[in-house]
Amino acid sequence: MDYYGFWQMLLGEISPAPKNAERRIVTFNDARQYAGALSEWKALKAKKPELRQVQISPLIRAFVVPAAGAGKLLYKYEDSLSIEEDSRIQVHAVAPEKSGTAVMPWGVRAIHAPQAWSRSTGVHVKIGVIDTGADYRHPDLRHSLASGVNLLHRGMLPLDDNGHGTHIAGTLAAAGGTRGMMGVAPRAQLYPVKAFDHSGSAYVSDIVLGIDWCVQNKIDIINMSFGMKTRSKALHDVVIKAYRAGIAIIASSGNDGKRGGDYPARYPETIAVGALDRRHRVAAFSNRGPYIDVYGPGEGVPSCWLKEGYKEMSGTSMATSHVTGAAALLLALRPGLSPRELKLLLRRTASPVRLRKGQRRSALGGGAADALRLLRAGARAKRATAAKA
Repeated sequence: MDYYGFWQMLLGEISPAPKNAERRIVTFNDARQYAGALSEWKALKAKKPELRQVQISPLIRAFVVPAAGAGKLLYKYEDSLSIEEDSRIQVHAVAPEKSGTAVMPWGVRAIHAPQAWSRSTGVHVKIGVIDTGADYRHPDLRHSLASGVNLLHRGMLPLDDNGHGTHIAGTLAAAGGTRGMMGVAPRAQLYPVKAFDHSGSAYVSDIVLGIDWCVQNKIDIINMSFGMKTRSKALHDVVIKAYRAGIAIIASSGNDGKRGGDYPARYPETIAVGALDRRHRVAAFSNRGPYIDVYGPGEGVPSCWLKEGYKEMSGTSMATSHVTGAAALLLALRPGLSPRELKLLLRRTASPVRLRKGQRRSALGGGAADALRLLRAGARAKRATAAKA
């Protein structure tokens, strides 16, 4: 392959205004060819400043380029490459939002997290939160947040300028004690991965790079409270890589109130989450269907907010953070658990949800997450494995 020619073709297509440019994800099928292209890129970018706009995902052998015309490469390198549009992706939250207070949130109680804390608080479990960042000044989060990464402004802290990521972080691991809020896994360590901007929007490539970062940094669980309607080969490829690396990915199903749901939750390698209302029914806004692995509290959920505040939000985003927190409690006790084993235990220990008129249980998928039942089942499975050994 002519690597110099490859980059010369791309140079002619790279936008001079990368922030507003359409982007493409260029993935190499062959590891050796990717290595060759990577080496040439490193050599050329010192002389060609435009190439510094290119980002890389070693995990899936991909380059992210601000070039709508990158598809022209396929005419010459069709057997070597796959190219896809770098689509936009949104966080999963629905209106209305209203101010909240520092209390023990109803969702944390509903999944029986406080009763589970005598067994596990999630200590030493590393959770990657791919979202809008986090409020590092929030008193309930200051002991839970690690440095993470800011994919939009490399070298800066992943500070939240939207609020969604801080809300997710609070449900996951707030540790405010009696004066503040408590999350599901208060001693877990959160690694905010800022991929979403102030409007709650990101490119697929930012998610790919975020998952890549989580794998490189040996994160245990990834919380993904967002989704898109269409498939992405690059996103699925990196999800598979994380799955094979032993990282559980827990993803929200979407807020369209329909059977079916969004990606990445629909990929079989993820744990798909739907939302429950306060009456323990599937929330009217929640997507549903047999592919849903488990449901979590998602209606009127109070959690941390920007400027050291609190806010109630609804959405499958909120449900997902409850399930990720419960998974962290289990992984603190069973650190070697595979993503597949975690999914099976979450499904097996879920309690039945209340049905609305005309609903069939089989049409909903999984049941309601229960942290206490999950830990008990995990302990039993651990004893059974030890007895066989």
